[in-house]
Amino acid sequence: MPFGFYIIMAAQFFSALADNALLIAAIFALHEMQSPLWFDPMLKLLFTVSYVILAGFVGAFADSMPKGKVMLISNTIKIAGCLMIFLGAHPLLGYAVVGLGAATYSPAKYGILTELLPHRLLVVANGWIEGLTVLAIILGTVAGGAMINPHIASALLSFDMPVIETPIDSILEVSLIIITGIYLLAALFNLYIPDTKVDHVPLSLKPAHLFHEFNHCLKLLWRDKLGQISLATTTLFWGAGATLQFIVIRWAADALGYDLGKASMLQGVTAIGVAVGAAMAARMITLRKSVRVIPMGIAMGFVVMLMNFATNLWTAVPLLILIGALSGFFVVPMNALLQHRGHILMGAGHSIAVQNFNENLAILVMTGLYAVLIWADCSIYTVIVSFGLFVAGAMYLVKRRFEANQRIRDDASHLDDCTSH
Repeated sequence: MPFGFYIIMAAQFFSALADNALLIAAIFALHEMQSPLWFDPMLKLLFTVSYVILAGFVGAFADSMPKGKVMLISNTIKIAGCLMIFLGAHPLLGYAVVGLGAATYSPAKYGILTELLPHRLLVVANGWIEGLTVLAIILGTVAGGAMINPHIASALLSFDMPVIETPIDSILEVSLIIITGIYLLAALFNLYIPDTKVDHVPLSLKPAHLFHEFNHCLKLLWRDKLGQISLATTTLFWGAGATLQFIVIRWAADALGYDLGKASMLQGVTAIGVAVGAAMAARMITLRKSVRVIPMGIAMGFVVMLMNFATNLWTAVPLLILIGALSGFFVVPMNALLQHRGHILMGAGHSIAVQNFNENLAILVMTGLYAVLIWADCSIYTVIVSFGLFVAGAMYLVKRRFEANQRIRDDASHLDDCTSH
């Protein structure tokens, strides 16, 4: 791998680390304000709104300048959202601004891989990026949980700078300052991301043109036989993964009696499994064989329902690791396939913007449905069963669609052979 790839990985790691630590801090802030429980998934919902609303713009924006510069601008927006919460803005508003930065960051983060690396390295590169992102999720959720721990927070608050008097007097404030520092570290790495010398397309300032261009790319990827399968799979994965974050927190409270800090540690356990699955996929699955992992998604849906039978830490931890491993094993090859098809059919930034639009639309729908179920006071055990059946059923339909596409292709090939003879 070229050295620039490792700079990209470092920038992504620290940015994702801060995002996930901030989510825990924002949930803590909502609980401190005694907000309703259904406000928790609203954080994720508002975070992802920008991905959907700005989908037609961010891809063109990412392709209009060096992607390292795009990532730096995006990281600065994230810092602004974090500081808004520190200065007293509502956590939902501040995290929505962070989501705006994340929406512009993502097309550049993934798009630069297709510019920097040959397609034969995309599965391996995605395995590294996803594995490192999951490591950032693990450490971010653990760090977020540790920062809101009263004992650790008290130790941090007792530390004083010589001569300088700081206005940091609460658990939330000290957490947000640390998270801002992590974002600044990510920004430092952004400065050293190499320019790939790919030709950049000037950004059109005509909204109608951007919308038309995005709509064309959207249709192009959904009509592509391989593109539609990989897009459907990754869309479902990210929608399910975002919802599972909140399910684990609520389930840990109801089934295991854990507070937010301990529940965030269990989120990290799931992420360990994703990292293991991603690493296995990077070693075992080539781009050509990527569609063979679809059954793993079906299995994950059924395994999730076993959470209802886990009543202690010793059964919960292996189960969550298994759920994560199945997720990581099937999403990494499909993500690489989607990037490869998108890069062939359109620009890298446009391709990732289409991917983000679909994936975050799924996050909006699935976390929104979860918020409605919690608002309606549904049992978390009912939610888990409904969630597992939905994931397994949806992945089965994707599998059937792929098999139908294969039959159409085989029939067309047979017809060509008969015609030639």
